[in-house]
Amino acid sequence: MKKITLLIAFIGMIALQSCTVNEENDNVDNDTIAEVFELRNVNFSYNSSTVGYFIYRSLNPQIYASDNILIYRMSDLIDSNTPVWQLIPRTVYFSNGDELDYDYDFSKEDFTIYANGTYDLSETPEYIFNQTFRIVIIPGYFSSRRAVQVDFNDYNAVIETFGINPNNIKNL
Repeated sequence: MKKITLLIAFIGMIALQSCTVNEENDNVDNDTIAEVFELRNVNFSYNSSTVGYFIYRSLNPQIYASDNILIYRMSDLIDSNTPVWQLIPRTVYFSNGDELDYDYDFSKEDFTIYANGTYDLSETPEYIFNQTFRIVIIPGYFSSRRAVQVDFNDYNAVIETFGINPNNIKNL
């Protein structure tokens, strides 16, 4: 009888040591998948008193505070099926010395894309109207994976690394 009691106590100690406590934490994301949203043929709005030219969108559902967002602008088309994506922030340099800057910021609730320049951007409407952007949401747990080496400037490398199906891009 002593041996059976001792065996049960030993098994109980091993079983209890393997238990862990899972605490909910809004800042840690271990279950979100990477995904891509597209803003197609959007126009920048203008607000002279605050930001200049901008595109604002809220995120619904919100992302985790640990997640990251990358935004790519379609800068060209090689053919009707092959867009050229450029990671922003990006500066476009013109031969006359003018510069146009695309930039963005984000929170877990929203993001804003900005366009500013060293000249009046209304003179080049092709850079502020009918623009297409891809918003890539990368879960925060990927940043802790030191083995993941990806060239974030290469949109195709990013979607491949994070297992994003290019046919599952959602429009915003």
